[in-house]
Amino acid sequence: MIEWFIYLAFLAFSIFLIPGRHKKYAAAGGWVFLVAGFLTEVPEYMTLDNILYPALAFLSLPFLAITLWNIFRDNSLVFQLSRAAAVAMLIFMPFTFVPLLRDTLIATVVDQAVWLLNALNYHTDLRAWNILFRNGYATEIILACTGITAMAIMLGVAAGSARITLKQGLLAVLIVVPIIYLLNILRIVVVFIAWSDQWFAFLPDPTGTSEFGPGYASFFWAHNVFMELLSVVVLIGIAFVLFRIIPDLAVFARDLTQLYLDGIRSFVKWLESTCRAQSVM
Repeated sequence: MIEWFIYLAFLAFSIFLIPGRHKKYAAAGGWVFLVAGFLTEVPEYMTLDNILYPALAFLSLPFLAITLWNIFRDNSLVFQLSRAAAVAMLIFMPFTFVPLLRDTLIATVVDQAVWLLNALNYHTDLRAWNILFRNGYATEIILACTGITAMAIMLGVAAGSARITLKQGLLAVLIVVPIIYLLNILRIVVVFIAWSDQWFAFLPDPTGTSEFGPGYASFFWAHNVFMELLSVVVLIGIAFVLFRIIPDLAVFARDLTQLYLDGIRSFVKWLESTCRAQSVM
């Protein structure tokens, strides 16, 4: 079901990029469809024992409420954020729409991950064109494993700046794409070695399931905890580099953060006043 929501979000954000009085409605639709798609994936994330994405999915609800409120108040910060989301989707969606692009990217990532594994003397076989196999453990590489989502988001953030220059844009691409791509290859390699060599077998398996085979704790801790946290740190680091290259982005990030913090405070105050009114009654 998420595919339909993503397609609708892509359509809405694409329409948003077209000048006209419809922009606020297109932006609102884009965010609603995007968050709805995110929420529909929560059960899937839970079956995969992913901690980060379900948390982000639920946090997206207050984010959506504040975003919609400010869209219909013609807030320029939220329009800039919507432009960033639109650009990110324009970068990402061709890899979803075009099987040749998707499969080529996955195959390239798989080939380079296998090359690095073998170069490090962790000899790895392919059970299929996108399935790594070693020591009886297998890992399937899908589009989400290629780093394209993170690249699209970071490039969208950079392109969202209203006053970005060609030089700044090129520098952003040269920083974002190679760094995320190479670090993602390294992430795949480390997770696969941790999984196939059972690095974290001494840690508990919080899933309490054998659905993915014995020794799943190593994969869980390597992929769903340590590498997820490290990925967040890396993206924050890249964001700070982009702030140095495109100073307007730093101002935008500061003002946008303040906007959402103010929105949360306003909601809390409204909730408190409502509760007090109810208690008086």
